[in-house]
Amino acid sequence: MRLEGRSAIVTGGAQGIGKAIAAAFAAEGANVLIGDINGDRAAETAKELASSGETVRAVRVDVAEATGGQALVDACVEAFGRVDILVNNAGVGSNVRTVDLTLEEWERVVRINLTGAFLCAQAAARHMLRRKSGKIINIVSLSGQRGGIGRAAYGSAKAGLELLTKVMAVELAEEGINVNGIVPGPIATDVGRAMHDPATVAAYKFLVPQRRYGEPDEIAKAAVFLASSDSDYVNGHSLNVDGGFQAAGLMYPLPSPGQG
Repeated sequence: MRLEGRSAIVTGGAQGIGKAIAAAFAAEGANVLIGDINGDRAAETAKELASSGETVRAVRVDVAEATGGQALVDACVEAFGRVDILVNNAGVGSNVRTVDLTLEEWERVVRINLTGAFLCAQAAARHMLRRKSGKIINIVSLSGQRGGIGRAAYGSAKAGLELLTKVMAVELAEEGINVNGIVPGPIATDVGRAMHDPATVAAYKFLVPQRRYGEPDEIAKAAVFLASSDSDYVNGHSLNVDGGFQAAGLMYPLPSPGQG
């Protein structure tokens, strides 16, 4: 019960990684507000998680709207009295080569993945400053750390979010607020399965030293750590949960340990 008595917002929490984080937070004793553009699915997820006895609420929100972040904070305060934790998980994917990328698609992806996260973090931080405590966790991406085909808009937005994480961490450190990021590797979610064709799956399994996709629960465990007091001296950090992807260089078959 590492989060007992705390109140958390998880954006994009209706499914996938966000749902796993919301479930893990609730299991650790937190009150959880799920914010998602799909209000019906968010309500279903909240009902499902609350059936185990946890306190979970849902609200429809478009984080790309100028008032979305503040609306989430207001809803959390109304439901639970305070905001202790924010997880910026809401986002959209994009896989278009730079020369084919339209301005409309660029602006849509950046607006949701970067500007939306900024607006939510800004609203949450303003609330947290009143009590001089809080945890903000941004879900960034390997695409924001390394060049990937088709990731011009998505990668740029996530790279911006990773730097925003560092800026906010530095600015808010003396105010008792920690800001960190989680960098997932390829994760086995419904959205990921729909977007990744066989060639993409094979490429990831070659590039990830553990030779597998991660599970949403593995990201959720990292989020619990960063949301809890266990991470009070961790600030401005990007925690890669990627099976070794970021660390990898040249890889080729070797004899098993002790056999050569």
